Amino acid sequence: MDERTERATGTTGPSTHAGRTDSPTEAFIAHRNLLFTVAYEMLGSATDAEDVLQETWLRWADIDHDTVRDPRAFLVRITTRQALTRLRTLRRRKESYVGPWLPEPLLTAPDVAEDIELADNVSMAMLLVLETLAPTERAVFVLREVFELGYDEIAQAVDKSPAAVRQIAHRARAHVTARRPREAVSPAETRSVIAAFQQAVETGDLQRLLDMIAPDVVLLTDGGGVVRAALEPVVGAETVVDVLSRLMSATLQPTRVNGRPALILRKEGRIDTVLAVRVEDGLIAGLYAVRNPEKLSRLDRETAIGR
Repeated sequence: MDERTERATGTTGPSTHAGRTDSPTEAFIAHRNLLFTVAYEMLGSATDAEDVLQETWLRWADIDHDTVRDPRAFLVRITTRQALTRLRTLRRRKESYVGPWLPEPLLTAPDVAEDIELADNVSMAMLLVLETLAPTERAVFVLREVFELGYDEIAQAVDKSPAAVRQIAHRARAHVTARRPREAVSPAETRSVIAAFQQAVETGDLQRLLDMIAPDVVLLTDGGGVVRAALEPVVGAETVVDVLSRLMSATLQPTRVNGRPALILRKEGRIDTVLAVRVEDGLIAGLYAVRNPEKLSRLDRETAIGR
C-alpha cells in the first residue's frame, strides 16, 4: 500500500515537513467520515466507497489548493462525481447478481444511533429504497436530504443547473417518501424486539416467533451465489418462520449494524450471517440476512460514518 492509499483509507495521520502540517492532507482527514458516508449512501457498498475515497484523494492531492475556497464542498464534489461513475458500473453488475442484493453491512459506533436521522438514512431498509432511484436522483437526494447541502453546491457536484437540481430533489423526495418505512422506530424499541426474537430462536419457540412477525413480512437473503440463500424474497409469516426454524438453537450475538440494532450468527467462530430487521407497529415487517462472505469482511471493526 503506497502513501497516498494509506492516507485515503485513514491509516496514517497528516504528514509534516520541517514542522509544517500538510494542510491538504489535514483537510481530507477532517472530512473523511463525511466523504465515506456520502459514497456509501450512494453505493451501498463499503468496499466501493473506500475505492471512491482513494480516487478522491488522488484528485485532491493533484490540484492547486490555493484556488480552493471551501475544501469541504470541493471534496464532496469530487466524491459525488466519482461515486456517480461507480454507481452506474455497479448497476450493470447488479443486473447479473445471483438472488436478492443487499447493502454491505457496517458495524457502527453507538453514537451513530444517537443521530436518528443519519441512522435512518443508512439503515438497510432505507438503502434499499435508495436503490430504486436513478443515479443522479440518488446523489441529489443524499446530498440534500441527508447532508443538507444547498442547491448551488449540489448543482456543481452533479453537473446540473440549480433549477434542475430543485426539480430532481422534489421528484426524488416524493419517490422516497412513498416507499420508505411508514414510521420511525426508536433504537430501544428495535432492541426490545430483537431481544425477544433472539430468545425465541435460541429456545426454539416457533409460536413466539409467529406472534412477533407481521403477516406480510418479507425476508431477503443475500448469498451472492457464493453460499446458500433464497433466490427470491420470502413472503408471509408462516413461510418466513419455516425458514427461520433452521436457525433454531443457533447462537446469535446482538450488535449494531448501520446505526440500528441487529444480530450476528456465527458458525465455527466465524460470522455466517448478519441479520437486520425492520420494525413496524411493534412487529417485524422486514428481515435482511446478509450471507455473502464478501460483504461480511468489515464486521470485525467499527466503521466511522458521520455528517
